[in-house]
Amino acid sequence: MVQRPRFRWSVDDYEKLIRLGILTENHRVELIRGEIIPKMSIGDLHASCLNRVVELFFDLAGKSATRSVQNPVRLADSEPEPDFALLVRRDDFYAAGKPGPADVYLVVEVADTSLDYDREVKGPLYAENGIAEYWIINLVDRCLEVYRQPQADGTYSDVRTLRPGDSISLSLLPAVSVAVSDFVP
Repeated sequence: MVQRPRFRWSVDDYEKLIRLGILTENHRVELIRGEIIPKMSIGDLHASCLNRVVELFFDLAGKSATRSVQNPVRLADSEPEPDFALLVRRDDFYAAGKPGPADVYLVVEVADTSLDYDREVKGPLYAENGIAEYWIINLVDRCLEVYRQPQADGTYSDVRTLRPGDSISLSLLPAVSVAVSDFVP
């Protein structure tokens, strides 16, 4: 099989494509490691779970953080659009620029068909860029995968699997505690 060369995009070039209207929200893509990657479609269970997460964190985080749904986070060579992110509160709500790793309390991906991708591609990407806490709501196995303490080699040194009946507090916002059963059906 012949491999075709791939063109790598910088984050600045990718954002320029968006500003020029070449890429729009209708394209459902994200920049991952310099490649423009199509995003997977969202099914009913995925959408329902994400709605639960948004509502849960609306109540719990209050005005202590900004809730971001399927919006980009700017990383070194990527601009992923996690299903949900809890961000440091800014008065401009990030109108002056996208959040970076230092602005992120938590990134959440809801995974059913995307489970392997979220573990093998997005997990290392978030760790390499210093995202302090990454959760995968694993709809396949009905559990919450928690990744903390990012390492430069693309791993997290603290990895836990929680199930309905368990609860967890955010590492950077310890006053925010959630029950896994609140969003894992």
